[in-house]
Amino acid sequence: MVRAWAWPLSRPEVSPAVSFLRGRAIRMCHSAGAMKDHIASSASLTRLPCTTDTGAGDRARIGLLVLESDQTMEWEMRLMTHLPGVAVYHARLANDVVVTPDTLAQMESELPKAARLLPDYLALTSIGYGCTSGATIIGEDRVADIIGAVHPGVPASNPLTAAKAALSALGVKRLGLVTPYTPDVTLAMQSEFALAGITVTQVGSFYEDSDAVVGRITPQSILDAAISVGQSDDVDGIFVSCTSLRAAGIIEAAEAALGKPVTASNHALAWHLLRIAGIADAVPGFGRLFQCALVDPLANKA
Repeated sequence: MVRAWAWPLSRPEVSPAVSFLRGRAIRMCHSAGAMKDHIASSASLTRLPCTTDTGAGDRARIGLLVLESDQTMEWEMRLMTHLPGVAVYHARLANDVVVTPDTLAQMESELPKAARLLPDYLALTSIGYGCTSGATIIGEDRVADIIGAVHPGVPASNPLTAAKAALSALGVKRLGLVTPYTPDVTLAMQSEFALAGITVTQVGSFYEDSDAVVGRITPQSILDAAISVGQSDDVDGIFVSCTSLRAAGIIEAAEAALGKPVTASNHALAWHLLRIAGIADAVPGFGRLFQCALVDPLANKA
């Protein structure tokens, strides 16, 4: 007995995946056709005339090497350098979020890499390395040499060098020092100030080695620390160290409370980078320092 097979009149079911691909192919064909029609009917491209000038920063162009872990420097620097004709350009520098003498020393090899990210055609008028403790451990002269090798002839600074220049301009010889660091880093910094003829008479620290945490220390805590350290009679002025500390905004309040000059890492560096770039403008809202000119270091030795 032979059985006859009857084929179903309906089409076999198509899987959702196959159906999706078929639909996509059809849409792509329609899109390609529509694009050809659009190109054929669109207006022709016209070359427009333009003129060029010197670009942003026609008075000064400041380069800034910012630590990978820093949460504060860029926006504080923008506030303090917001002047006509002044532009600031940043590059990030690889670093360890934990601050120790060893991790700070490791940044020496990262400095030229970051400096090369700021191209020569920017025609920088000053450039800064944004780490106070790094400059302390690597050495100010070594930092300047590394930056100078990449950007020859461009004046360079860092927060430690800037702090010394700022304290000189402010006439501070007996210093109250506030840091977030562990004792080994803080002691190294005290020695650097001593070599510059500035005696640290009072010192306080938050004892924090993580830059991630330092960036979240509140401005009120920083203000309270500055007043606590600075109220001693053997203190002429205060320096708050670390570019991650949000200290620029408390300068005027601290000076008003103490009746003494106060500066900080980003605060001093912004001022110094402006001054060595030839910008002498006074900047309101940031205390005594931004009313000061640079002091010739040779004048202090006379």
